[in-house]
Amino acid sequence: MLVAAALHGCTDHFPENPETPVSFKEVASIDLGGAAASEISAYDPASRRLFTVNNESSAKVDVTDLSAFPTVTKLQSIDISSLGGVANSVAVSEGKLAIALEATNKQANGSVIVLNTSTLATIKQITVGALPDMVTFSPDGKYIVTANEGEPNAAYTVDPDGSVSISDVTDNYSVKTLNFAAFAASYNQLAVDGFRVYGPGASFAQDIEPEYVAISSDSKKAFVTLQENNGIAELDLVTGTILKLHPLGTKDISKLANAMDASDKDSKTELKTWPVKSFYLPDAIAPFSTNGSSYLITANEGDAREYSAFDEQKRVSTLVLDATAFPDAVTLQKPENLGRLRVTSTRGDVDNDGDYDVLYGFGGRGFSIFNAVTGQLVFDSGSSLEAEAIKAGIYDDDRSDDKGVEPEGVTIGIINNKPVAFIALERVDAIAVYDVSNPTAPTFLQIIKTGDAPEGVLFVAPDKSPNGKGLLVTSNEGDGTVKFYQN
Repeated sequence: MLVAAALHGCTDHFPENPETPVSFKEVASIDLGGAAASEISAYDPASRRLFTVNNESSAKVDVTDLSAFPTVTKLQSIDISSLGGVANSVAVSEGKLAIALEATNKQANGSVIVLNTSTLATIKQITVGALPDMVTFSPDGKYIVTANEGEPNAAYTVDPDGSVSISDVTDNYSVKTLNFAAFAASYNQLAVDGFRVYGPGASFAQDIEPEYVAISSDSKKAFVTLQENNGIAELDLVTGTILKLHPLGTKDISKLANAMDASDKDSKTELKTWPVKSFYLPDAIAPFSTNGSSYLITANEGDAREYSAFDEQKRVSTLVLDATAFPDAVTLQKPENLGRLRVTSTRGDVDNDGDYDVLYGFGGRGFSIFNAVTGQLVFDSGSSLEAEAIKAGIYDDDRSDDKGVEPEGVTIGIINNKPVAFIALERVDAIAVYDVSNPTAPTFLQIIKTGDAPEGVLFVAPDKSPNGKGLLVTSNEGDGTVKFYQN
């Protein structure tokens, strides 16, 4: 699935006193406003500036000076509100800042604004597909890639194609935008393996919704999560083509390893098995390599389509369950059991007789690791991520019926020559830290409390950091803070 995949920006040069990943502590913080004032951040080592998407009142990017770290100082804001709608993502490479900006009309083509990180002068505005939700540079700085989600309007009457745009920086930012229409004929087989296309009236190309991009360390391939579709797309950046779609299947909650708390009304936190299969529906994705092999890690947040004209979510208590598949349906549908759980109404009536033979939930409530070359799943965290949140006393039972801890962001840092995963848990306001040097058996290291609803998680390698020590940064959407952690 992925060729050479060491994380760009990681290095073999470390401080004389190696870091201990279990000892990260908050060392600095800055408050950029209220809700939506801190979403995604990117760091420029040359100017020692942090750039943070702030959509609290209008589209802007806040600039924070880290040159005197751990003292952090807000310098100014880059107001881009006149150029489009909401800013969704930022990325930095070689003195350039890329900002993903959706159009004022969300269903129209969006753009990427490229600025100089020191002077903040605009270098280029590039037209990309509809609703660019994430932007990143290739490690060599040649390409800017956006995942263009292409969400429909609330009435579901206008639904642009989901797409991926590849801009060649070395060719005056020429751009190629790719849709997924060529894979429509493969849908029946993709669906068997858990791929989803189900928007009302949507074509295959319209229904695909790219979410997040990871790029191989040789800058030749990109891997894009298609969150609502429950898949990952593999792209060749050199030829500008989509190579494959990888369906992700489902997680069997009837297995003890995958146990979950399915109710917010049972007056307790208890992980149990249930007759549910849950779609992984990953948000963020990151590449890494260890022991000569390449891997891909996903944060399996789960996401449902919820519009005024179409909401796929139903609580189990409201469904008619097949008597043969669910002989204990009356008990199962009680609120303290499975009744409160949200599942999709778009799949599960296997024999088309009007009742549900299978229950399909949202999200993996954990993270997964895939062999990057074969695409094979080599590890899934099962219930362990939520078990650690429970153990730490931070699990929010109010979210048990609705995707649990919601792992949203993930990044990899190299610490003591080992890849370490930092997984942002949106609903428990924390980062879970795992040593993934053995990808088939990651080791839990630490849970770090963050601000409210961490959306962006960033690791700055020691040689890029403002003070020569590895730096973890979280952008917390719920309270508008940015927090910084070191050992």
